[in-house]
Order: sequence, then C-alpha cells, then structure tokens
Amino acid sequence: MASLNAAKQQIRSAMKNKLGTLSHEAVKSQSSVVFNTLRNFKPYVDAKRVSVFLSMPTGEIQTDGIVRHALESGKEVFIPYLHKNPLASPDLPARVMDMVRLRDLHDYESLKPDRWGIPSIDPATVHERQRVFGGPDAHHSDQTLLDLILMPGVAFDIDPEAGAIRRLGHGKGFYDYFINRHNQKSVELGKQETPVLLYGLALSEQFLSSPSEGSVPVGRHDQPLDGLILGNGEIKSPPAPE
Repeated sequence: MASLNAAKQQIRSAMKNKLGTLSHEAVKSQSSVVFNTLRNFKPYVDAKRVSVFLSMPTGEIQTDGIVRHALESGKEVFIPYLHKNPLASPDLPARVMDMVRLRDLHDYESLKPDRWGIPSIDPATVHERQRVFGGPDAHHSDQTLLDLILMPGVAFDIDPEAGAIRRLGHGKGFYDYFINRHNQKSVELGKQETPVLLYGLALSEQFLSSPSEGSVPVGRHDQPLDGLILGNGEIKSPPAPE
C-alpha cells in the first residue's frame, strides 16, 4: 500500500508541474472542445440524470458550459457535496461525497466558491434537495440513481492488458467510495442491469500516452472508466483485453 501511494503521489507531482505551464487560454480552448464533443455524445444525450463536477479555476477542464447546457436541455443535474460520514468507523472515510441536485440555472449561478474556488452547495439547503443518498423525502431521493457521472481526475491512461481506462484522482477516494455505494444502491433497487456510466473529462496533457510519461497506478478500490473525453476532441474507450 505504501509503495502504491508513493507511485500515485509521484504521478500527481509530475502532473502538477506539467499543468502549471498551461495558459488560461489553452485550458479554455480545450474545455470548449470537450463541451462541443460531449453535447453530441450519445451517452450524454440519452442521460436523464447527470452528475457533473464543478471545476477548480485552473488545471482541469472547465465544466460551466456543460452544466448550463445540461440544465437548459432539461436534464436533472447533480453536483458533488462533501460532508462528514454519518457512519463512524475507523475502516470508513471520515468525509464522503453525495450528489445533490441543482434546481435550475439561477440556483447554479447563486453558488458561492469554496476555498479552492469551486462553486459549492450551501450545506443549509442540502436537506431541501434531491440527492442520491438522501430520503425518503418528497424528491424520492431514496429511489434516485444516476445515468452518467462526468468525473475529474489528475491523470488518466489505458491498461491494454486489463482493457481498462484508469483514473488517478486527488487521493481522497471520494469518487471511488461514492461509486461503490451507488452500485450497492442499484442492486438494492433491482436496477443493476443499467449501471451508471463513468466518463472522465481531461485536458490532453492529463492523458499518459507513452511509457516515458509513466502509468496510472491502481489499487483494488480504484474504479475503471467507461470512457474518457479529451481536450483535443478524442473519445477514448476501453480496449479489448489482451
């Protein structure tokens, strides 16, 4: 475990240096390409309930246009909300992530940035909102499942042997733990035949395409992706296992 964490941290450090050289205009341009690719992408077009991460000001795809388009298209848009884990155990993370629904465009535009500059839900309003791990309530949160999760990450690559798209996050495990809980809920509701789709959104520089750049280290809790949309317009799909 220690060697796995060290390998992950090494990739994070290298990627931080790499992304630090990108201009704001380059990030903006790639974000526009991702948006234009995504809005015509069948899994997104068909999705009714979409989870979208809200971006940090730098170093990753900017999702403002995606959130606005999804809301204007009539989709139910859910965004991350971090909170203390109600299940106190040394074997479980102290903080966990839920996905809570934006009411409309005005609601989205009224979000205040947190200390990282990410627009964030006011905790005082969470109990009033539809959310994946809430309820029973008037919003039927206890029956809520997502169709598509658009995920951030630090680095991504393809494992040809396993036929998997690998994602390296920021190290807190929020998405991996959320997806595991979402899968469990799908089984409990008898909806496991239509699993949630997991797609990463990444700047081209975040994709490790050659051995010289290293590879994404993964552990048993790291969730593989169904696909990856890059800032050059490429859509990566998992290859057939070798």
